Amino acid sequence: MIHGIDTGFLVAAEVAEHADHAAARLMFQQFRAAGDRFALAPQVLAEFVHVVTDPKRFSQPLTMEAALERAEIWWESPEVDQIGADAFSMTTFFAWMRQHRLGRKRILDTLLASTFREAGVQAILTTNSRDFTVLGGFVCVTP
Repeated sequence: MIHGIDTGFLVAAEVAEHADHAAARLMFQQFRAAGDRFALAPQVLAEFVHVVTDPKRFSQPLTMEAALERAEIWWESPEVDQIGADAFSMTTFFAWMRQHRLGRKRILDTLLASTFREAGVQAILTTNSRDFTVLGGFVCVTP
């Protein structure tokens, strides 16, 4: 199975002071040990860098260099499929935004979900399943 990785899950897996850190690490390791694959989109890594370097969110934020190194390790990991938005995912994005009458705060999650959908991802590792359940068709796995 391929699991799409959402930013919240990635932050939880990487930041020790995150409340879901241990559970996210364990979950990732269990899926990896089972031979599962993971999908990452560039926007997840960009948001990850933004979040983990923010001193308002964490008492010990990562430096920009450390955050970039961690993001790059994930991006280049052999069990990670690098995916990105394309014409098909944009069509799905526009349709979902209209169909579900989503507002501006749902734009990025909906684009990520449409990118996952077009890449064949059916399960999303996330800390906020509400971002994806309204769209249907995904199994949301939370730590």
